[in-house]
Amino acid sequence: MNKKAILEGLLFVVGDDGLTMDQIKDILEIDSDEAKELISELQKDYEEPTRGIRIGFLGNTFKLTTKKEHKPYYQKLIENPESNVLSNAALETLAIIAYNAPITRLKVDEIRGVSSSQMMKKLLAKGLIKELGRSDQPGRPILYGTTSEFLDFFGLSTI
Repeated sequence: MNKKAILEGLLFVVGDDGLTMDQIKDILEIDSDEAKELISELQKDYEEPTRGIRIGFLGNTFKLTTKKEHKPYYQKLIENPESNVLSNAALETLAIIAYNAPITRLKVDEIRGVSSSQMMKKLLAKGLIKELGRSDQPGRPILYGTTSEFLDFFGLSTI
């Protein structure tokens, strides 16, 4: 197995949550030197002008980020009304939240089988979900539910 490819996939799956050096070492079962080498190799790959992403180190985590020089194009996407279409992953996440609210992000991740942090950020930004409060579980995770905008978006009066 190609550990560099696995690391790239891991960084994609965790999205904005990123991975710490310890997580990379534990998941790939490698030492610090090999982890640093893999990250360095990926960073070098992403420096190519044909690549649109890079590895950023933010808040003690490594994560995939976009290249700053492409920002004007990303802005066009965000400002384009057609970008209001929800992806299948966003629809899946939204359906889980609507059906199970109030629900924590961890429970959504568990149901989907992948990290939902990116999808939930998009849904929060679009006003389709909101924070309802905090769970009594250890760590007091945030509980999420749908909004009135969700009902309007789908032409519903109630869930």
